Amino acid sequence: MTVDQLWTAGHPVLEALRRRRDRGHTAARPADDLRIGLAVEGGGIRGVVSAAMLCALEDLGLSQAFDAVYATSAGAINSAYFLDGGSWYPLSIYYDDLTTRRFVDFRRALRGHILDLDYVFDIIDNGKPLGYEKVISSPTALHVAVTLVDELRTEVASGFSSREDLRAALLAGAWLPIALRGTADFRGRRALDGGVLTPHPYRLALEDGCTHVLSLSTRPIRPPAERLLPTRRYVVRHLDRIRPGLGAAYERAVLRYRQERRVLQRRMTEPGEAPFVLDLAPLPWMPEVKRHEIDSGRILAGARGAYEVMHCAVEGLDPALIRAGRLRAVPRLTIVNENAPALRGTAPASPASPASPAS
Repeated sequence: MTVDQLWTAGHPVLEALRRRRDRGHTAARPADDLRIGLAVEGGGIRGVVSAAMLCALEDLGLSQAFDAVYATSAGAINSAYFLDGGSWYPLSIYYDDLTTRRFVDFRRALRGHILDLDYVFDIIDNGKPLGYEKVISSPTALHVAVTLVDELRTEVASGFSSREDLRAALLAGAWLPIALRGTADFRGRRALDGGVLTPHPYRLALEDGCTHVLSLSTRPIRPPAERLLPTRRYVVRHLDRIRPGLGAAYERAVLRYRQERRVLQRRMTEPGEAPFVLDLAPLPWMPEVKRHEIDSGRILAGARGAYEVMHCAVEGLDPALIRAGRLRAVPRLTIVNENAPALRGTAPASPASPASPAS
């Protein structure tokens, strides 16, 4: 497949981002009157894909190009690190820290505790610390999707009042049903993963008035399945036990998004009229990272592929170069002295640098 078969090289979203980069756009000195949103999907360990895309955006000089970020689940955590700066370091959480049974262990299924979010947030708070205050004060607003169980709706949390408020939103927004027991608490209400009722946050960006949306998806580009899988039906029953009607609402959301996915894929090559949306994802031949993947090699391969896709899209390169092996993201080594956090910003910008296409 060539670039024109996957996405239009001159897609309005890409053109708007390139102009902003060329003109040095910032919130204090806007280059235009557009409202450009960034929508970031999660998906457990599959979130490594959107994390790598965010690293590429940062390395390509686009960290200041967005007016707001909308995110679900692991995508919200990725987005928080993106707004904090230095996304290359927390990307390594996926393949260095989460490939362990401390995080995911199906032997704990009977206890309703397959995932251990306490372990994850210990890393976020202490191991590879997120600058909560910097995210809160960022001129680019972060909007975190949280499912409010009893209200049967998606809460788009933003305007965080404190470190604890933001942390609670990230925790609740990643509280995955079945993999975790019960519900989380967010601002005094029962809450679950934002993806339960909003499978992809691009819709939130459009509802908030964005004229252009760059959408980051973590599943490879391919036709969506036609019907719910047996595991999905189990999720429906589980959600109805938490709150009657929640399972049916989830099922409707999944089916609606499958229809929307077809539209999103068509708009990659046929942008249509404003508002414009460009959805980028791993390419059809790239292996899919599973939600609970623990193979660090496969996770790193997913990150490399995602970085390559974003690089090609922004720089207007043909993604056929990736498949031919002529353009690759190559990991590089660096030192992070965990006893001296102030050194974090002195490290190289990314663990994956796109190589120049071979001649």
